Amino acid sequence: MSEHPPSPPPRPIHVYDAELFWVTAGANQGDGLGPAEACQPGDIYQLELGAQALRLWLDPQASPPRLAAGSDFGEPGDALAFVSRHVFMDPEGEAVDMLLLRHEASGALLAMPLSPIAARIDYTLIEAFEKPGEVMLSDLVCVAFTTGTMITLAGGAQRPIEALKPGDRILTRDSGTQPLRLVAKATMRARGSFAPVVISAGTLGNDGDLVVSPHHRVFLYRSGARRIADTSEILVQAKHLVDGEHIWRREGGTVDYYALVFDNHEIIYAEGIPCESLMVNEATLSLLPEELRGKIAERLPGLAHRPHFGTEAGRDLLDRIGRETLFRPRED
Repeated sequence: MSEHPPSPPPRPIHVYDAELFWVTAGANQGDGLGPAEACQPGDIYQLELGAQALRLWLDPQASPPRLAAGSDFGEPGDALAFVSRHVFMDPEGEAVDMLLLRHEASGALLAMPLSPIAARIDYTLIEAFEKPGEVMLSDLVCVAFTTGTMITLAGGAQRPIEALKPGDRILTRDSGTQPLRLVAKATMRARGSFAPVVISAGTLGNDGDLVVSPHHRVFLYRSGARRIADTSEILVQAKHLVDGEHIWRREGGTVDYYALVFDNHEIIYAEGIPCESLMVNEATLSLLPEELRGKIAERLPGLAHRPHFGTEAGRDLLDRIGRETLFRPRED
C-alpha cells in the first residue's frame, strides 16, 4: 500500500469587514469599501475605531482559495473570490495595497490589507482595479531569498544567489547535490506583507544576515533538552521568528526576490543554515507573482512537487516557548 504524505498546513490571512473601512470624506461619503467600479479616486477612507481583524485559514491546495477549519468567519470549504484591488496613500505619502474579497456563500465583502493599516488614519484612494493583478495572495506562498544571499554549492563553496544559473549543483540536506533547474526573480515593493524578514548574523547559526520573504521556512534541528515539538526536525516561517531585536522586518523601497527551483522540493543551505527551496505545484503556481509564475510555467511546464514535510512550528508555539529558545547564544 502506498503512503500518502500529509497535507501541507493551512495558511492564515487577516481581513476586515469591508463596511468597517469606509469613506469619511468624498463622493461616496458614508459607504464602505466596494468594487472598483463603485469607488471614486480622491475619496478618503478610515478604518473604524475598534475594528477587529478576522483571521481566515486558507486551504493551501485549493484554487480558487477556500477556507479551512479554524477561520473566524464562514465554514470550511467556503470559496473566496477576488473582486478588486485598491491602492491608497497614507498621510506619509506611502502606498497601501488592499484586496477586496467576496465570501461566496454569504456574499460578504472582506477587505484584506497587504500593508499594515491603523484605525482613524486617513487613507486616500489613488486607484482601483477590477482585476487584482499580480499581488493576489502571492505573499502566502512566495518563498524566496534576497540579493546577496550566499548559497552552498557542491563541495561546500558558497556563491551569491544572483550569480547562480541553471545547472549549478547545489548541496541539499536530504538528496546530496542536485542541479538547479531555475532561478526566478521578482521585484516587489518592500511594504507590509511583502517586506522581507532579516535574520541577523549568528542568530540561528547563520554566517551572515539572512534576508528572506516572510513565509520562507527555515529548517531547525532541536534535539534532547532543546526539543520543542513532536520531532527534533521543525520548519518555521521566518515571519513567526520576528522578535524585533534579533529578527525583524525591513520595510521601505523595493526588494529583489530570488526563488530557486529544483526537480523536487529541497532543503538547501543559505548563509550556512538549512532553508527550503520553492515548492511548485498547481495550487502554489496560481498564487505566485506573475514574474515568477510565468518563468516557471514557460521553462518547467508540468513540474509538480511533493512538499518536504517536517513538524511546522507556528506562531502560537513560539509565543508559548519564547523565540529565544531557538536562538544561538551570543558570544562575548
